[in-house]
Amino acid sequence: MNHASARIDLPRLFGVTRPLVGMIHLPPLPGAPGAAPTLGPALERALSDLSALEKGGVDAVLVENYGDAPFHPRRVPRLTLAALTRIVAAVVERSARPVGVNVLRNDAHSALAIAAATGARFIRVNVHVGAMVTDQGWIEGRAHHTVRMRDRTAPAVAILADVFVKHAVPPPGLTLERAAADTWERGHADALVLSGSATGIGADPGDLDRLRAAVPGAPIWLGSGLSTQSAADWVPRIDGAIVGSALQQGGRAGAPVERSRVASLREAWDAALR
Repeated sequence: MNHASARIDLPRLFGVTRPLVGMIHLPPLPGAPGAAPTLGPALERALSDLSALEKGGVDAVLVENYGDAPFHPRRVPRLTLAALTRIVAAVVERSARPVGVNVLRNDAHSALAIAAATGARFIRVNVHVGAMVTDQGWIEGRAHHTVRMRDRTAPAVAILADVFVKHAVPPPGLTLERAAADTWERGHADALVLSGSATGIGADPGDLDRLRAAVPGAPIWLGSGLSTQSAADWVPRIDGAIVGSALQQGGRAGAPVERSRVASLREAWDAALR
């Protein structure tokens, strides 16, 4: 089968052509520095954020172990995997919208396992192909393993893959265009995610133009920096967005979600599409 025909139909998965995905940034999970002694507070927070995101009007939610820094560069401990599975399962059970999972820093294996066990519909992978230099050291993509595992265990789960992910720098000689083409054509990602240099920092509009030219058939999502103020400029040009800090109290990543902030961005998003 030609893989182009096997890609996940994202508009069908999300129910809209341009999904607005809200982040559930979890506090530290058991085993991480600063974590509560039990999972209860993190689970309560996740469900509270879910309620605010859904009432504010997002199209989907993405659960992430944001509070677990410093992150493990590869596989997370079993305790983290168990905690995330419990929380994602509760979110999937409560949510009327598609739910995704991102296991930081780059544990696509665990993300897929969680999706297969809970019914989550998509995962985000920070480094899907190639390698990037991060605060965890070298992070290497494992598309060969991730795509095969997805096809065996969770074939309906979409892979949203970052290109030049935030909080990282590429190796010398690697261009944005080459990384994008490899992620799309050789890594078989279902969408490419473009972000700024760090959480909450906007991407370069020129980089979006470069991605469109390099991989004209690929859905391109914005992975950081979208806000009520920037929506008019970005929304008509992208195929989806993942938003965290702009929806959280004070615009601070990791803070609780504010329904009013979600509603404001939803209004700006819709206005930009009219």
